[in-house]
Amino acid sequence: MSIRLQIAAMLFMMIQAVLFFAGLLLLLLTPLSQEAMALMPWVVGATTVVSLPLSWWLAPRLRARTWRREGTIEALK
Repeated sequence: MSIRLQIAAMLFMMIQAVLFFAGLLLLLLTPLSQEAMALMPWVVGATTVVSLPLSWWLAPRLRARTWRREGTIEALK
């Protein structure tokens, strides 16, 4: 298993939790709260779909070696 995949897996869990909480608040604090039980699986699915590529994109940026070698501007490209 590559280092990037390991970092992305750890990031995925944290990003998923934050996005799920945001989606849950959005669901429960709007008029959609009447349909909350029916929409909850959609919130879980949507946050999973968004969290996967986001964690994969962020993983290389957490390696200190990359920041030192390429600099902050180059690593963000």
